[in-house]
Amino acid sequence: MDVVNIFVTGSAVETMDDFVHDGIRYTFDRLDPDGPKRLVEGPVRAFVDWVMDDLAGLEMCRRLRADARMTEAHVTMVLEEDDPEDRRRALRAGADDYIVGPVDRTAILDRVLAVQTHRQMRHAAQRFEIGDLTIDMTALQARWLDEPIVLRPNEFRLLRFFAENANRVLGREEIIAGLGKQEPAIDARTVDVWIGRLRRALKAAGAGNPLRTVRSLGYVFDAP
Repeated sequence: MDVVNIFVTGSAVETMDDFVHDGIRYTFDRLDPDGPKRLVEGPVRAFVDWVMDDLAGLEMCRRLRADARMTEAHVTMVLEEDDPEDRRRALRAGADDYIVGPVDRTAILDRVLAVQTHRQMRHAAQRFEIGDLTIDMTALQARWLDEPIVLRPNEFRLLRFFAENANRVLGREEIIAGLGKQEPAIDARTVDVWIGRLRRALKAAGAGNPLRTVRSLGYVFDAP
């Protein structure tokens, strides 16, 4: 049976039982400041509290991104309140998205299943090619020519969404909807943070800047 690992920084995780759905077991474990305490096999979904006993949630998020075991983790910051500046700080620290706490087992599973379902739908095809860009949905790997594009899970989905809608201007709200980020409501300016990350990754892989800003309208992926 496939396993999805759910790590939570709050102590409430100790009362959360595993959940089985569509042949996948979702397991819950405590996430400590120094990372997981066990071998991690399979996808990781991490929920990081904005305020923790040992350190700030932002620092925890940065540590996760520096942990080789967690580089592909989908990280959700659990905010204390729906504050636009806190949202942006969370995303800049490496979070993929956020949710307003407190959260319980049901809320966590709802979020994890929503991300999982969206991924399954988006990854129905195995390989997508456009110009010099190749996206391998099975390996969750993108390449520009032969150079890997180093992407976090959120930016990987964003790149595929742009590639599937190449040469078409996409507004911020359309991008949010396309990534399945309607709940909770996402500040449209957050899209700019995602775009900035993706642009840096593309440039590092030698792709230049195929993402063009169309003033007052949004962004477009220029493809041959």
